[in-house]
Amino acid sequence: MQSRVAVLKTRPETVLRDYHRLLNLAGYQDVLDRKLDTALKVNISWHFFYPGSSTTPWQLEGVIRAMARDGYCKDLIHACHNRTVVIDARLGERENKQVHVVNAHGLRNIHLYEGEEWIHIRDAVGNLADEFLCLNQVYPDGFHIPRRLIGENIIHLPTVKTHVFTTTTGAMKNAFGGLLNERRHWTHPVIHETLVDLLMIQKKIHPGVFAVMDGTFAGDGPGPRCMIPYTKNVILASADQVAIDAVAARMMGMDPLSIRYIRLAHDRGLGCGDPRGIRILGDAGAAEEIWQFAGLPGCSTKSIGDRSRNPSSGLSRPSLRRGPTSPAFSTTTPSGIRFWPENECGKF
Repeated sequence: MQSRVAVLKTRPETVLRDYHRLLNLAGYQDVLDRKLDTALKVNISWHFFYPGSSTTPWQLEGVIRAMARDGYCKDLIHACHNRTVVIDARLGERENKQVHVVNAHGLRNIHLYEGEEWIHIRDAVGNLADEFLCLNQVYPDGFHIPRRLIGENIIHLPTVKTHVFTTTTGAMKNAFGGLLNERRHWTHPVIHETLVDLLMIQKKIHPGVFAVMDGTFAGDGPGPRCMIPYTKNVILASADQVAIDAVAARMMGMDPLSIRYIRLAHDRGLGCGDPRGIRILGDAGAAEEIWQFAGLPGCSTKSIGDRSRNPSSGLSRPSLRRGPTSPAFSTTTPSGIRFWPENECGKF
């Protein structure tokens, strides 16, 4: 079946309803068995809120509301976090207002490094490990993954942004922060191959894999933290992790198949990285936008169109102000999207 990616333009007044429409356009109910546990893999790229860097509270809220509206039991949904050598997930979930959303809906909030069992990869995937592109070389004695993720659905919650190591980052890169422990930075010299190996693992252990990507703010530059954020007000969803990353890359102005992890995954049949083979659902015009992001200076990735023009031309950059809702964040950006106050989470 042809890969499908749903793309919608959104605005503050409709963003939560738009997420419900987005998920159903992308057919998430056909992918995620409601009788099984579903992990919401939250992305925390920085401890503190920075537009375009981490899972937004309205993204998380929109997905949870959509699932509740469509009959998914909240007792079978949990947020999912991991630890890194540079990010404190406990601080990050608070400062990015993610934990407020999770608590308001009464969901479990699982930190995979706190008391969860991790099992050896060969016990988890068997002979599939023989097909890895690089992980057997990086970890000659093998590595461990969280046992609880085996047999669960997973929804990845990335944002649209560029990245210093992978050119762009999205659905495939989000698994990097879930399946590997804090020694995952050992894979950085072979990060593209690593993402392909991780997608192979996901397809083996998860009954359903889905991604919901927030591009209300999109980040350009040496991401995931040192970016220039732009207000783009688009959201994307797909069951094909390769296809959603390819569509996002194209919107940022890059040829998806010139990005190594997308090309490798495409060539191995793990998804579709060629936009010509992807069916766009929703706002086709939004998917045709080319933002001319510069990405990382000196990057050899092929661009679409004329990137020589100023990449900020015609793009709206948000400014942050302090406001009464939170001492750390503004209540409203020029786009009109508010940073979720705790007393609005969980309202239906």
